[in-house]
Amino acid sequence: QVQLVESGGDLVQPGGSLILSCAASGFTFSTATLAWYRQAPGKQRELVATIFSSASTNYADSVKGRFTISRDNAKKTVYLQMLRLKPEDTAVYYCHAENYGGVYWGQGTQVTVSS
Repeated sequence: QVQLVESGGDLVQPGGSLILSCAASGFTFSTATLAWYRQAPGKQRELVATIFSSASTNYADSVKGRFTISRDNAKKTVYLQMLRLKPEDTAVYYCHAENYGGVYWGQGTQVTVSS
């Protein structure tokens, strides 16, 4: 059974930082393409960052230079380090994995940036 379990969401002040984690099980983690998406109230879900099995990464323009995606294949965990957070980063953040035709989603973790 595939599971993606996110953690680390919180309420943080503008300019603050958070690290999100996503623990995976039930599929071959090391060959999977992993990503973080987010969905703000009333908006479509958007791709935030992607990390490939090669460890190369892509980022949305809105988070470049502030967010870093990384993976630990031994721990089967993907991370999203978020720095200099802005109110517009407020959203539910979802972990996503694709591997050999399978597409998997986590349940989401809430990030709120507010003073």
